[in-house]
Amino acid sequence: METDATYRGTVYPWQCDHVGHMNIMWYVGKFDEANWNLFARLGLTPSYLRNSGRGMAAVQQNISYKRELLAGDIVEVRSRVLEVRDKSIRFVHEMRNAETGEIAATCESIGVHLDRQARKSIPFAPVIRDAAMRHLEPAMA
Repeated sequence: METDATYRGTVYPWQCDHVGHMNIMWYVGKFDEANWNLFARLGLTPSYLRNSGRGMAAVQQNISYKRELLAGDIVEVRSRVLEVRDKSIRFVHEMRNAETGEIAATCESIGVHLDRQARKSIPFAPVIRDAAMRHLEPAMA
């Protein structure tokens, strides 16, 4: 299982809303960037997606907001694969304030592997599935 961050960044003042904390659109954007870094670790790299005519589509996303992030806060996202199926993957991102270690938000998503031309879901290639299985979070006993 990969332990390096899938996203690192900063909250800028222009990302904050009228009450002074990072607006929800920026949480979603930072989680999206973490998606692509996680996918690349599984072999779903930009080159693979372009050259194979494949893509990934989000079909479900659940976000829980735990703590505010303010302008100037340093943000880190770590990601874990929770479940791998023939055509889909379920994963979770945990966004933390990198200075305090506090969890700011979590995002659990399901992504589906698809053929971009046919616009239909298709099974992962064995090499991708094998990589995803290697990153699978161990089941709780």
